[in-house]
Amino acid sequence: MRKSKIERNTFETKIKVKLNVDGTGKYENNTGVGFLDHMLDLFAKHGRFDLKVYCDGDTQVDDHHSTEDIGIALGKCFYEALGDLKGVKRYGNFLLPMDESLTLVAVDLSGRYFLNFDVNIPTEKVGTFDTELVEEFFIGFTRHLNATLHIKNMAGTNSHHIIESIFKGVARALAEAVSIDEKYRNEIPSTKGVLI
Repeated sequence: MRKSKIERNTFETKIKVKLNVDGTGKYENNTGVGFLDHMLDLFAKHGRFDLKVYCDGDTQVDDHHSTEDIGIALGKCFYEALGDLKGVKRYGNFLLPMDESLTLVAVDLSGRYFLNFDVNIPTEKVGTFDTELVEEFFIGFTRHLNATLHIKNMAGTNSHHIIESIFKGVARALAEAVSIDEKYRNEIPSTKGVLI
């Protein structure tokens, strides 16, 4: 089983993340940011990742530091759990419909950070959550996963639905990329022989 635990403490946030990449979709998320808890629950369920995230953050300021730092910690957890990436399929993509919204996600566990976030979220907030923080989360996540991630929202008018389609789509695409190709279990999927 590919597992990892991270503790990340700063003056702004204290975070614990526990991840099992080869899980069943169990989750227990308590970030202090209700909307982010909901998105992480969806992420775990749709990726079939077992995930526990705890955060004590300076939400009296706003949700920015908690959201960004959780993205960083979760990316690091995946990076550590996946190790040398031997046998993984490496690539994954998913087209996720969520009612009127439609989001395309593609991921490459390339060892190189790149995020293309081509998303227009109509409102500045969903409840009390600043919608601009979705991109901040995925910047931190992608950078510390060391992956290439393209997120393109193709349709949608409801901000909640758009964001939900993003988190579900990333989970499904990532689940495909991290899955083991039994035929090539002992190979690194690169002509370079490494993915770093």
